[in-house]
Amino acid sequence: MKKDIQIPKVEEVYVAVVNEFNKVHRTQDWNAYIINNKDVDLDTVLIVSKGYSESKETPIMRHTLKMLPARSYAKIEFMPDELLALNNEFKISFFEGNTMFDKTYVFRKNTINKKALQTIPLMQEKGVLVK
Repeated sequence: MKKDIQIPKVEEVYVAVVNEFNKVHRTQDWNAYIINNKDVDLDTVLIVSKGYSESKETPIMRHTLKMLPARSYAKIEFMPDELLALNNEFKISFFEGNTMFDKTYVFRKNTINKKALQTIPLMQEKGVLVK
């Protein structure tokens, strides 16, 4: 029975952690974003995130987007510096038409740093990307 279940592969949907200037607090902050690089809208986007290590675990955060338009991005959450020393996991589920997609994105501990910055698709920012 399980062998008959088809799980479609997620493509062109990414998670990025971007280092950007916060005008209100005048600080450089790390923020997580979901990026839809597809030509179609994503419906009912569910995001569950947490940070963890061998000895620590953050509370689970849940986010919902009713729709993420084609070729766009949305902020998921602010990431304080303390989280960067942990593994950060983002489980994302969404509908594309009548098909449900699901993928887990993981930023390994200490991989979110200024040395790892790269250009992020669709954004005019630099950050760390997980495909």
